[in-house]
Amino acid sequence: CTCKSWSDLIGSSSFVSTHLHRNVTIHAHVYLLCLHHPNFERQNDNDDPYDIEELQWSLFSNETFEQFSNLSHPLENTEHYRIYGSSNGLVCISDEIMNFDSPIHIWNPSVRKFRTPPTSTNINMKFSHVALQFGFHPGVNDYKAVRMMRTNKGALAVEVYSLRTDSWKMIEAIPPWLKCTWQHYKGTFFNGVAYHVIQKGPIFSVMSFDSGSEEFEEFIAPDAIFRPSELCIGVYKERICLLLDFYPCDEEGMEKVDLWVLREKQWKQLCPFIYPLDYYNRTIGISIDNKILML
Repeated sequence: CTCKSWSDLIGSSSFVSTHLHRNVTIHAHVYLLCLHHPNFERQNDNDDPYDIEELQWSLFSNETFEQFSNLSHPLENTEHYRIYGSSNGLVCISDEIMNFDSPIHIWNPSVRKFRTPPTSTNINMKFSHVALQFGFHPGVNDYKAVRMMRTNKGALAVEVYSLRTDSWKMIEAIPPWLKCTWQHYKGTFFNGVAYHVIQKGPIFSVMSFDSGSEEFEEFIAPDAIFRPSELCIGVYKERICLLLDFYPCDEEGMEKVDLWVLREKQWKQLCPFIYPLDYYNRTIGISIDNKILML
């Protein structure tokens, strides 16, 4: 047992914040979340329903890539689920194919506890596309889930869930440049801001939404980006970045992944990642220690 003073210290919000900040700073207790086949040497066939049924989520060491543990659904649901974001040990999960009424669970696998946000009362229509992101907003010291929903006619609705208040809020002010037909591709969540790669006509851009200030911004992508299939969005050295695996490398026997980072609301191209030819299948992102992740 512990004395009351120690118990009060450990349970205080300042102690928890300091401990989390330390772990983030030194990259302690960092794991990779991966969806994989139980047989690591087997090539998955995404068109084979039997292969898809066997896929599972696991934690892997960020340093050795050894499997640490399997992640079974907290409700012991046998249906496949998807992870829509993680932060400080909390994981946001929901249906693999999202609907506006899909149940969302914010889950701490370490202590096997979860919270299910209440059903939103703001939605009174059906949507053709639903995007969900989750993470921590340091500016407001709260965990946020951002849900963006679009209809076939281009109508957009945005909701923000606060873990602190356990409630949803509908965002009323949608900027004019989003009130049009556009396609949504990949996204990420960083420092409380949801980022999405979108396409309006031939133009690609990154849309951002700050879950604290509730403000939208748009950053037109570099001219070199013209197709989404080889494009990834992530975080590189504390900045939003774009990774494009398309253009050939000048160095014989090598391939490259081009890299742009967002600095002062402008894209700056950095030196590409160079790797041996036929080394991997595709780029999946950037690790917490700023290394490119490939499959």
